[in-house]
Amino acid sequence: MVEQQNDFSENELEMSFLDHLEALRWHLIRSVIAILTLSILAFLNRGFIFDTILLAAKSPDFITYRLMCAISDRICIEELPFGLINISMSGQFTNHIFVSVAAGFIVAFPYVFWEIWRFIKPALYDGESKHAKGVVFFSSLLFLSGVLFGYYIIAPMAVNFLGSYQVSKEVANQINLGSYITTVATIPLACGVVFELPVVTFFLTSVGLVTPSFMRTYRKHALVIVLVLAAIITPPDVISQILVAMPLLVLYEVSIRISAMVLRKQAKEG
Repeated sequence: MVEQQNDFSENELEMSFLDHLEALRWHLIRSVIAILTLSILAFLNRGFIFDTILLAAKSPDFITYRLMCAISDRICIEELPFGLINISMSGQFTNHIFVSVAAGFIVAFPYVFWEIWRFIKPALYDGESKHAKGVVFFSSLLFLSGVLFGYYIIAPMAVNFLGSYQVSKEVANQINLGSYITTVATIPLACGVVFELPVVTFFLTSVGLVTPSFMRTYRKHALVIVLVLAAIITPPDVISQILVAMPLLVLYEVSIRISAMVLRKQAKEG
Protein backbone atom coordinates (compact mmCIF):
# COMPACT_ATOMS: atom_id res chain seq x y z
CA MET A 1 0.00 0.00 0.00
CA VAL A 2 2.86 2.36 0.91
CA GLU A 3 4.63 1.54 -2.36
CA GLN A 4 1.47 2.36 -4.29
CA GLN A 5 1.20 5.73 -2.52
CA ASN A 6 4.84 6.52 -3.30
CA ASP A 7 4.30 5.61 -6.94
CA PHE A 8 1.25 7.88 -7.03
CA SER A 9 3.12 10.87 -5.59
CA GLU A 10 6.00 10.36 -8.00
CA ASN A 11 3.58 10.24 -10.94
CA GLU A 12 1.84 13.35 -9.61
CA LEU A 13 5.14 15.25 -9.41
CA GLU A 14 6.12 14.06 -12.87
CA MET A 15 2.80 15.24 -14.33
CA SER A 16 3.20 18.55 -12.55
CA PHE A 17 6.67 18.99 -14.06
CA LEU A 18 5.39 18.09 -17.52
CA ASP A 19 2.50 20.50 -17.10
CA HIS A 20 4.99 23.27 -16.31
CA LEU A 21 7.00 22.41 -19.40
CA GLU A 22 3.82 22.51 -21.48
CA ALA A 23 2.90 25.92 -20.02
CA LEU A 24 6.40 27.23 -20.73
CA ARG A 25 6.21 25.92 -24.28
CA TRP A 26 3.03 27.88 -24.98
CA HIS A 27 4.44 31.06 -23.41
CA LEU A 28 7.47 30.73 -25.68
CA ILE A 29 5.33 29.96 -28.73
CA ARG A 30 3.21 33.07 -28.17
CA SER A 31 6.37 35.15 -27.69
CA VAL A 32 7.90 33.83 -30.91
CA ILE A 33 4.66 34.50 -32.80
CA ALA A 34 4.66 38.10 -31.54
CA ILE A 35 8.30 38.60 -32.58
CA LEU A 36 7.76 37.02 -36.00
CA THR A 37 4.60 39.08 -36.64
CA LEU A 38 6.36 42.34 -35.83
CA SER A 39 9.44 41.21 -37.76
CA ILE A 40 7.29 40.67 -40.86
CA LEU A 41 5.79 44.14 -40.44
CA ALA A 42 9.30 45.58 -40.14
CA PHE A 43 10.40 43.60 -43.22
CA LEU A 44 7.51 45.02 -45.25
CA ASN A 45 8.36 48.58 -44.16
CA ARG A 46 12.03 48.54 -45.14
CA GLY A 47 11.97 52.16 -46.33
CA PHE A 48 11.04 53.40 -42.86
CA ILE A 49 13.32 50.97 -41.02
CA PHE A 50 16.42 51.65 -43.14
CA ASP A 51 16.09 55.18 -44.55
CA THR A 52 14.38 56.80 -41.55
CA ILE A 53 15.93 54.88 -38.64
CA LEU A 54 19.15 53.00 -39.44
CA LEU A 55 20.67 55.19 -42.13
CA ALA A 56 19.74 58.39 -40.27
CA ALA A 57 22.96 58.16 -38.24
CA LYS A 58 24.89 58.51 -41.52
CA SER A 59 23.48 62.00 -42.16
CA PRO A 60 24.86 65.19 -40.55
CA ASP A 61 21.21 66.21 -40.02
CA PHE A 62 20.77 63.46 -37.43
CA ILE A 63 19.44 64.96 -34.19
CA THR A 64 22.48 63.89 -32.14
CA TYR A 65 24.88 65.68 -34.51
CA ARG A 66 22.70 68.80 -34.53
CA LEU A 67 22.70 68.90 -30.73
CA MET A 68 26.48 68.52 -30.72
CA CYS A 69 26.75 71.51 -33.09
CA ALA A 70 24.44 73.50 -30.85
CA ILE A 71 26.63 72.75 -27.82
CA SER A 72 29.98 73.65 -29.34
CA ASP A 73 31.63 74.17 -32.72
CA ARG A 74 34.53 71.97 -31.58
CA ILE A 75 32.35 68.86 -31.49
CA CYS A 76 30.14 69.85 -34.41
CA ILE A 77 29.84 67.19 -37.11
CA GLU A 78 29.02 68.66 -40.50
CA GLU A 79 30.14 65.81 -42.72
CA LEU A 80 30.54 62.03 -42.51
CA PRO A 81 33.12 61.23 -45.20
CA PHE A 82 32.27 57.64 -46.02
CA GLY A 83 29.96 55.67 -48.29
CA LEU A 84 28.14 52.38 -47.85
CA ILE A 85 28.69 49.47 -50.19
CA ASN A 86 27.47 45.90 -50.44
CA ILE A 87 30.07 43.30 -51.44
CA SER A 88 28.01 40.14 -51.02
CA MET A 89 25.36 38.78 -53.39
CA SER A 90 22.95 38.10 -50.52
CA GLY A 91 24.28 40.86 -48.28
CA GLN A 92 21.39 43.28 -48.54
CA PHE A 93 18.78 40.54 -48.17
CA THR A 94 20.41 38.93 -45.12
CA ASN A 95 20.88 42.32 -43.47
CA HIS A 96 17.24 43.09 -44.20
CA ILE A 97 16.19 39.91 -42.39
CA PHE A 98 18.55 40.55 -39.45
CA VAL A 99 17.30 44.10 -38.97
CA SER A 100 13.67 42.99 -39.23
CA VAL A 101 14.10 40.34 -36.53
CA ALA A 102 15.98 42.79 -34.28
CA ALA A 103 13.23 45.39 -34.74
CA GLY A 104 10.57 42.76 -34.07
CA PHE A 105 12.27 41.72 -30.83
CA ILE A 106 12.69 45.30 -29.61
CA VAL A 107 9.07 46.23 -30.24
CA ALA A 108 7.77 42.92 -28.86
CA PHE A 109 9.96 42.99 -25.74
CA PRO A 110 7.21 44.22 -23.35
CA TYR A 111 4.90 41.42 -24.48
CA VAL A 112 7.69 38.80 -24.40
CA PHE A 113 8.65 39.80 -20.86
CA TRP A 114 4.97 39.74 -19.86
CA GLU A 115 4.68 36.17 -21.13
CA ILE A 116 7.79 35.13 -19.18
CA TRP A 117 6.43 36.89 -16.09
CA ARG A 118 3.13 35.04 -16.40
CA PHE A 119 5.08 31.77 -16.24
CA ILE A 120 7.26 32.82 -13.28
CA LYS A 121 4.64 34.62 -11.16
CA PRO A 122 2.65 31.52 -9.96
CA ALA A 123 5.87 30.09 -8.46
CA LEU A 124 6.39 33.15 -6.22
CA TYR A 125 5.08 33.58 -2.69
CA ASP A 126 2.37 36.16 -2.12
CA GLY A 127 4.86 38.61 -0.60
CA GLU A 128 7.33 38.21 -3.46
CA SER A 129 4.59 38.64 -6.04
CA LYS A 130 3.38 41.77 -4.26
CA HIS A 131 6.89 43.29 -4.22
CA ALA A 132 7.29 42.54 -7.92
CA LYS A 133 4.20 44.53 -8.86
CA GLY A 134 4.91 46.66 -11.92
CA VAL A 135 7.97 44.61 -12.91
CA VAL A 136 6.78 44.30 -16.53
CA PHE A 137 6.39 48.06 -16.84
CA PHE A 138 9.78 48.90 -15.29
CA SER A 139 11.58 46.16 -17.23
CA SER A 140 10.12 47.44 -20.48
CA LEU A 141 10.96 51.03 -19.54
CA LEU A 142 14.58 50.14 -18.74
CA PHE A 143 14.96 48.10 -21.92
CA LEU A 144 13.55 50.82 -24.17
CA SER A 145 15.64 53.45 -22.35
CA GLY A 146 18.75 51.39 -23.07
CA VAL A 147 17.77 51.02 -26.73
CA LEU A 148 17.22 54.77 -27.11
CA PHE A 149 20.48 55.52 -25.28
CA GLY A 150 22.38 53.20 -27.61
CA TYR A 151 20.67 54.57 -30.72
CA TYR A 152 20.97 58.29 -30.00
CA ILE A 153 24.26 58.39 -28.06
CA ILE A 154 26.53 55.38 -28.63
CA ALA A 155 25.73 54.41 -32.23
CA PRO A 156 26.20 57.95 -33.68
CA MET A 157 29.51 58.29 -31.83
CA ALA A 158 30.63 54.96 -33.23
CA VAL A 159 29.53 55.83 -36.76
CA ASN A 160 31.29 59.20 -36.62
CA PHE A 161 34.53 57.89 -35.13
CA LEU A 162 34.92 54.72 -37.19
CA GLY A 163 33.44 56.16 -40.39
CA SER A 164 35.69 59.21 -40.46
CA TYR A 165 38.89 57.61 -39.12
CA GLN A 166 41.66 57.45 -41.71
CA VAL A 167 45.23 56.21 -41.50
CA SER A 168 45.96 58.20 -44.66
CA LYS A 169 44.11 60.61 -46.94
CA GLU A 170 45.00 58.23 -49.74
CA VAL A 171 42.65 55.63 -48.26
CA ALA A 172 38.93 56.35 -48.70
CA ASN A 173 36.37 54.80 -46.36
CA GLN A 174 33.87 52.57 -48.13
CA ILE A 175 32.03 50.83 -45.30
CA ASN A 176 30.44 47.44 -45.87
CA LEU A 177 26.67 47.51 -45.28
CA GLY A 178 26.88 44.56 -42.90
CA SER A 179 29.47 46.30 -40.75
CA TYR A 180 27.37 49.47 -40.54
CA ILE A 181 24.18 47.55 -39.71
CA THR A 182 25.96 45.55 -37.02
CA THR A 183 27.10 48.78 -35.35
CA VAL A 184 23.84 50.71 -35.57
CA ALA A 185 21.47 47.80 -34.83
CA THR A 186 23.48 45.71 -32.34
CA ILE A 187 24.63 48.49 -29.99
CA PRO A 188 21.10 49.67 -29.08
CA LEU A 189 19.98 46.08 -28.57
CA ALA A 190 22.97 45.34 -26.31
CA CYS A 191 22.38 48.53 -24.31
CA GLY A 192 18.74 47.55 -23.84
CA VAL A 193 19.75 44.19 -22.38
CA VAL A 194 22.43 45.70 -20.12
CA PHE A 195 19.97 48.27 -18.77
CA GLU A 196 18.01 45.37 -17.21
CA LEU A 197 20.58 45.19 -14.38
CA PRO A 198 18.22 46.60 -11.66
CA VAL A 199 15.55 44.02 -12.54
CA VAL A 200 18.09 41.18 -12.42
CA THR A 201 19.33 42.46 -9.06
CA PHE A 202 15.77 42.56 -7.73
CA PHE A 203 15.17 38.89 -8.49
CA LEU A 204 18.61 37.75 -7.33
CA THR A 205 18.09 39.55 -4.02
CA SER A 206 14.60 38.07 -3.66
CA VAL A 207 16.01 34.52 -3.85
CA GLY A 208 18.93 35.33 -1.55
CA LEU A 209 21.77 35.21 -4.07
CA VAL A 210 22.72 38.90 -3.80
CA THR A 211 22.84 41.35 -0.88
CA PRO A 212 23.63 45.08 -0.69
CA SER A 213 26.75 44.41 1.37
CA PHE A 214 27.96 41.93 -1.25
CA MET A 215 27.46 44.51 -4.01
CA ARG A 216 29.21 47.24 -2.01
CA THR A 217 32.14 44.95 -1.18
CA TYR A 218 32.68 44.07 -4.83
CA ARG A 219 32.02 47.56 -6.20
CA LYS A 220 35.60 47.84 -7.54
CA HIS A 221 35.27 44.47 -9.24
CA ALA A 222 31.96 45.61 -10.72
CA LEU A 223 33.72 48.69 -12.10
CA VAL A 224 36.14 46.46 -14.00
CA ILE A 225 33.29 44.31 -15.30
CA VAL A 226 31.38 47.41 -16.39
CA LEU A 227 34.41 48.68 -18.30
CA VAL A 228 34.83 45.29 -19.97
CA LEU A 229 31.14 45.26 -20.96
CA ALA A 230 31.45 48.79 -22.28
CA ALA A 231 34.46 47.75 -24.36
CA ILE A 232 32.53 44.75 -25.77
CA ILE A 233 29.36 46.57 -26.85
CA THR A 234 31.05 49.73 -28.12
CA PRO A 235 33.57 50.48 -30.86
CA PRO A 236 37.25 50.73 -29.92
CA ASP A 237 37.31 54.35 -28.83
CA VAL A 238 37.54 55.68 -25.28
CA ILE A 239 34.72 58.22 -25.58
CA SER A 240 32.10 55.62 -26.50
CA GLN A 241 33.27 53.31 -23.72
CA ILE A 242 33.00 56.09 -21.14
CA LEU A 243 29.53 57.03 -22.40
CA VAL A 244 28.36 53.44 -21.91
CA ALA A 245 30.19 52.91 -18.61
CA MET A 246 28.68 55.97 -16.90
CA PRO A 247 25.01 54.89 -17.03
CA LEU A 248 26.03 51.32 -16.15
CA LEU A 249 27.75 52.57 -13.00
CA VAL A 250 24.66 54.61 -12.13
CA LEU A 251 22.49 51.53 -12.67
CA TYR A 252 24.81 49.53 -10.41
CA GLU A 253 24.36 52.05 -7.59
CA VAL A 254 20.59 52.02 -8.18
CA SER A 255 20.70 48.22 -8.02
CA ILE A 256 22.36 48.39 -4.59
CA ARG A 257 19.47 50.52 -3.32
CA ILE A 258 16.94 48.15 -4.87
CA SER A 259 18.65 45.20 -3.19
CA ALA A 260 18.52 47.00 0.18
CA MET A 261 14.84 47.85 -0.35
CA VAL A 262 13.99 44.19 -1.03
CA LEU A 263 15.77 43.06 2.14
CA ARG A 264 13.98 45.69 4.23
CA LYS A 265 10.60 44.54 2.99
CA GLN A 266 11.49 40.90 3.60
CA ALA A 267 12.60 41.78 7.17
CA LYS A 268 9.29 43.54 7.88
CA GLU A 269 7.26 40.60 6.65
CA GLY A 270 9.50 38.08 8.41
